[in-house]
Amino acid sequence: MRKISIAIVALTLALAFGCKNQNQPTNASSTPNNSNNTVSTQQTTNLSPEELGELGAKIKKHPADAQKLLSEKGLTEQQFEQAVRKVAESPQDSKRYTAAYKKGKA
Repeated sequence: MRKISIAIVALTLALAFGCKNQNQPTNASSTPNNSNNTVSTQQTTNLSPEELGELGAKIKKHPADAQKLLSEKGLTEQQFEQAVRKVAESPQDSKRYTAAYKKGKA
């Protein structure tokens, strides 16, 4: 009975340390991705709410050309979405975006 208990404890410890080691590289690899997302967000803030509104209107008019329109501004779809969300946090910026979007749609 004692040998079985020791074997179970040893197996449990081996699994615990094995799982812990697998999680560490995953966390380490996700850290650079988070910093890349921060950089991406900072890059998108170079566009004003008006520019984002105009770009959104162009994408709405020509959805098939969305990737081309975004790449002309140096953006990816995710970066554009993040920039629009950031604009949505400010009521004043939201109004500026909306006015430019409506102007671009007309």
